[in-house]
Amino acid sequence: MEWYWTLTIIFGAFLLLMALGLPIAFAFLAINVVGTFVFWNGFAGWNQLVLSISDSVTHFTIVSVPLFVLMGEVMFRSGIATKMMDVLDSWFGRLPGRLALISVAGGTVFAGLTGSGSAATAMLGKLLVPDMERRGYGKAMSLGPIMGAGGLAIMIPPSALGVLMAALGQFSVGDFLLAIIVPGLMMSAAYALYIVGRCTVQPHLAPAYPVAPVPLARKIGLTVLYIFPLFFIMFLVVGLIFLGVATPTESAALGAVGTFVLAALYGGLSGALVRESLLSSLRITVMLLIIVTGATAFSQILAFTGATTGLAGLAVSAQATVGPMTVVVIMQAVLIVMGMFMEPLSIMMLTVPIFFPVIKAFGYNEIWFGAVMLLNMEMATISPPFGLNLFVMKGVAPKGTTMGDVYAASVMFLLLDLVVMALLLAFPDLVLWLPGLMEKG
Repeated sequence: MEWYWTLTIIFGAFLLLMALGLPIAFAFLAINVVGTFVFWNGFAGWNQLVLSISDSVTHFTIVSVPLFVLMGEVMFRSGIATKMMDVLDSWFGRLPGRLALISVAGGTVFAGLTGSGSAATAMLGKLLVPDMERRGYGKAMSLGPIMGAGGLAIMIPPSALGVLMAALGQFSVGDFLLAIIVPGLMMSAAYALYIVGRCTVQPHLAPAYPVAPVPLARKIGLTVLYIFPLFFIMFLVVGLIFLGVATPTESAALGAVGTFVLAALYGGLSGALVRESLLSSLRITVMLLIIVTGATAFSQILAFTGATTGLAGLAVSAQATVGPMTVVVIMQAVLIVMGMFMEPLSIMMLTVPIFFPVIKAFGYNEIWFGAVMLLNMEMATISPPFGLNLFVMKGVAPKGTTMGDVYAASVMFLLLDLVVMALLLAFPDLVLWLPGLMEKG
């Protein structure tokens, strides 16, 4: 059977199972069980499937995923995040779009402490949107910045989705976590510039209000007390990787320990917090590992049947006509459309086994492409109509907020993400600079 018929049958079966309402993880499991039996010599194929599942979740780098998730759970439940927002609030004075800027700054700092975009969106929405609405902020300046800032947790380490991207694409986790820092900060800067610019031109979207002055000495004291320790946690997670002192997994372990210590110092650590954080982290981790096992076996089936080689060959033939960068742009357009209807993990499971062999065939850097693709996955979380963070935002927004309001507020931040993506595509060194610096060091 030709590879394209095999690919059509596999994807057709997958879409049918999804249409029947089967969860995506189990849909992939069903495809893998049947595929290995048919293409890998019956029961011998099932034995290989078991070995594949075991190998995909027993390597050292995967351990960092539950540790990153645990860091975020402790940060939320201990109240550290709320204290951080209060300190940032004291520094922003009378800037245009003050509360919207606080949401971006808070989302950026919080992104360096946890890898959960949905959790960050929920926290920022609960803390800031009611106050924004009470002070007359328009929906574009109350809902939009929070959805954009919440998604930064995907693009700034520690990023659980980034670790999974590197694991599925089979490239260096440490280099990738360093590579996505600059794109994440570029997104944050783009959001902030947009907010200040639009609120200057249209001040009615973010009406100014009296702000009680905070003495400089108090600002500095609060910053030292509540912000500097958070930068130490970031250093444990990212700085030690950059210095070559620790692997990503070791840094994640140190970051998790540091988060528990910080919660204890602030008086927020309790037996109930530890129990709830561990249970929640366990649930999320099991889901993520099921996805990793499914994606790994799925990519092996595609490779064994020749579908991956066939697609790569087709793409290489196409690039001779339209150019390799055009093919890469088409890939991103496909991901954007998929992001309107599917969540990021599902998209990664479907596309990583197909796209990365093509990128290798083109001779492009996998870390660069992975960073661009991860930005696309961040966009998927706020892409109408089914982006996950859109529904999170609707859930925490005040009464009277419609899904139409949420959809409209997300559009400008999607466009800003597209601008950053275009810069990353045009200037790959923006992604590769930090990993290259570490190698030189």
